[in-house]
Amino acid sequence: TIQFHPSLLPKFRGPSSINWPIIKGEANTGLTIFRPNDGLDEGEVILQKETPIGPDDTLGTVYFDRLFPMGVEAMLEAADLVHAGKHRETVQDESFASYEGWCREAEARIHWANHVDAVYNLIRGCNPAPGAWTTLNGVKLQVFDAKKHVVRTFGAVKGKIGEVCEVGAESFTVTSQGGRIEIFKAKLGDGKKIAAAELVASSGISPGTLLGT
Repeated sequence: TIQFHPSLLPKFRGPSSINWPIIKGEANTGLTIFRPNDGLDEGEVILQKETPIGPDDTLGTVYFDRLFPMGVEAMLEAADLVHAGKHRETVQDESFASYEGWCREAEARIHWANHVDAVYNLIRGCNPAPGAWTTLNGVKLQVFDAKKHVVRTFGAVKGKIGEVCEVGAESFTVTSQGGRIEIFKAKLGDGKKIAAAELVASSGISPGTLLGT
């Protein structure tokens, strides 16, 4: 048996191995075709493929644009090598091993007091699923398409932590530690994923609105 795993084993063993490299700010990720054994993602490696994680990549772009098509090709390549007896099996180096559990609702909660880089990485790594989230007047607000604005001048960050500091024609902007997150698409409660302008009009979001309280 050969198996596909969407990370560069032995790093990011576990069930949410596409989310976590993005959330943790890694510069690259990839996939591994390996021989499964009784351990979790611990078998001998047959081949690996690597891909960069761009500064604005999301879970969706990394998986659908790269890891999925790369994975199909890699499985076929590995199967041909094994069938022809031309493959090599490399034991994973346990000194580089890491395990990450599920990325679910609890892990996807936004803490606006974190640095803007960490907040943005969380949003990217949870887009489209499970969806990074905060609250608006006690109702769950999931954040999807967004952009970060880093402020490098001390004391120049506008607004309180978690406060909506700007509302524009296509977005609204929230203050975080060291910068701001501009939000373009979100989902409130049981509603649909909608553009920020539509959400602003329907929810009453305005400058001074606090999120996450």
